[in-house]
Amino acid sequence: MTLTQLKYAVVISQSASMNEAARKLFISQPSLSLSIKELEEEVGMEIFIRSNRGISLTQEGEEFIGYAKQMVEQYDLMESRFILKKEAKKKFCVSMQHYSFAVSAFVETVKKFGMDEFEFAIRETRTAEVIEDVKNFRSEIGILYLNAFNQESLKKLLYKDGLEFQELLQCYVYVYMAKSHPLAHKETLTLQDLEQYPCLSFEQGKDNSFYFAEEVLSTYEYKRLIKGNDRATMLNLMVGLNGYTLCSGIISEELNGPEYCAIRLKPDEKMRIGYIVRKGMNISEIGKQYIDELLKYKKYAIE
Repeated sequence: MTLTQLKYAVVISQSASMNEAARKLFISQPSLSLSIKELEEEVGMEIFIRSNRGISLTQEGEEFIGYAKQMVEQYDLMESRFILKKEAKKKFCVSMQHYSFAVSAFVETVKKFGMDEFEFAIRETRTAEVIEDVKNFRSEIGILYLNAFNQESLKKLLYKDGLEFQELLQCYVYVYMAKSHPLAHKETLTLQDLEQYPCLSFEQGKDNSFYFAEEVLSTYEYKRLIKGNDRATMLNLMVGLNGYTLCSGIISEELNGPEYCAIRLKPDEKMRIGYIVRKGMNISEIGKQYIDELLKYKKYAIE
């Protein structure tokens, strides 16, 4: 297995066909096909599915390409730094479920380290992609929650992927809604109180399992349900349709504005918000700073 073969495999995974990949790589299609065939024979598995409609990754191939990308990217960084003598910026990326307080912590971290020496990235995304990003080194840290319902399944998945969950805080579940909502004056709410209003839920794509739901009580049969994938859209739906979502109650007025509120949901349900990292990997100094910023929200935790 050579670095060249890995580069070929990565380019093929990003192309619609073997011919397209060959054009990108400036080699002949038969040479490319032979190189990938030899790679598949060496690793003992089929990486790509060929058909008259093009080329796609097998399930094993998706995992293989994840590792191949890491090796190619690391080589490119080394080549840039030590051969081409380019000063590369250090990178820090976080993937997370949709938590405004985690975004606020990211903002404070960026302010403290500055952007002259660092390249930052933040991804608000689906639960499975948070896990995949950390597993495949795309992000150093992932932010998600566990509760009594999903923790057994997610912990098994994290263990299989070589990841570990570190708890930041435990909190009760809150109903997040616009202050213009007819129920916004209540001190507490129940799901029965909310029946006539649409529940807003972040869609999870092909990983649409209850265990991957970003909101607790995912198995509850809501009379009205709207799925979306964008936090700004969710906020608009709260105002336009009197929608609501279930959350940690830790909100950021600086980012979302003062037009929204969080009301305690009864009966009590608990969620454990934390971060995931690769097992045994040392957290960078900037990663430690980000975690310190997150820990400032422990004041919202259950005593």
